[in-house]
Order: sequence, then structure tokens, then C-alpha cells
Amino acid sequence: MNSFDKTPEGRLPLYSDGSPSSYGKDHSKLGHKKQLIRKRGGFVFRVYEHVKLGPKFSVTARGKLRLGAKIIRQGGRKNIFKHVFGIVEGEELLKASQCYLSTSAGPIAGLLFMSTHRVAFCSEQSITFPSPTGELIKTQYKVMIPLKKVMKAHQSENVSEPDMKYIEVVTDDNFDFWFMGFLRYEKAFKSLRKAISMANRC
Repeated sequence: MNSFDKTPEGRLPLYSDGSPSSYGKDHSKLGHKKQLIRKRGGFVFRVYEHVKLGPKFSVTARGKLRLGAKIIRQGGRKNIFKHVFGIVEGEELLKASQCYLSTSAGPIAGLLFMSTHRVAFCSEQSITFPSPTGELIKTQYKVMIPLKKVMKAHQSENVSEPDMKYIEVVTDDNFDFWFMGFLRYEKAFKSLRKAISMANRC
């Protein structure tokens, strides 16, 4: 049995051959526009990097608006985490960050949750998958990794696109997960390391 829960199983296989550099190649020709955005400030540039990973700007923008409305409607990110994954006794949510999960079918936008017990990801929107019977079903893409199963977590960046940074999480049964497109990359990684450290002390 795998050390993580992933739904729907096997539909979107994850990268296992290193950093997902193909996305960097797709967005390598940013030119003058990128230079101007970078000069305007770090956060503006991170927002640009985050949004450009989506299929289209308009689609990504609508997704962010829907996510913002959902967070407000459900009373905060903690309530979304509780609704999607449930909360076990003694568990505390440390951080929730908007990012993308890298898959062989392309990056999936969503929220990465880091708690005292686990790392979890759920997609912003429902994704359509073919069922075993051939019917199309829509559901959120979810990943849940118990912290006790995390072997390591480290930072990485695209060689040709140094501004494109990743967080890789590797489990003790050799599954790897790549998260990218963070608005607050350093804070997200710091929170992840804190969560892993707390779990190791228990």
C-alpha cells in the first residue's frame, strides 16, 4: 500500500524523473516583458510566475477568483482543509499555500496544506476523469502524505529558468511530488520543514 492517498488513482501520474523542466522550456522566451515585471518587485514577479503556469490568463484568473470566494465562503483555509481532508485529534494546520502540483498531464493549480501530521494538496477545481466504465466523472484531485512517511523535502530550481523554483517531497517508498508556482516560496518551504521537524520529534 502506498504511503499517501491520491485521487483518482493512477489517472495523473507524477513526475519521477527529476525536476519538471519541460515547463521551463515552454515559458523560457519571456524577454523584455519579464524583465519589466521583475523590476517592479519580487511579489509582482511571483504573481506573474504563478499565473503563467495556468492554461490561459483568463482561465487562471477566474480560478483564483473562485478560490478566493470559496475561502471566504467556508470561513478560511483551515475550514477548507477540515472539509476536504478532515482533522485528526491533536492536528494543527500550520500553513496553506497556493501553488501547482506537477504531473505528467501538466501542472494542477490548488492549495498545499501543511499541518502537524501531514502534507496535503487539493486542486482548485474539479477535474474530469474517465471512470473504469468509461463514464466521465468530476472530482477534486487530492494528495495526502503523512509526515511520518516523508523521507526528505528540498528546494530546487529550473536550470534554464532560475526564477522557477520547486519544492520536492520524497516519501519513504520512493514516490516524489513536485510543487511549484508558489506566491511565497520561502515561507512555504520554511513551514514544510517546520512541520517535518515537529513530526520527527513526536
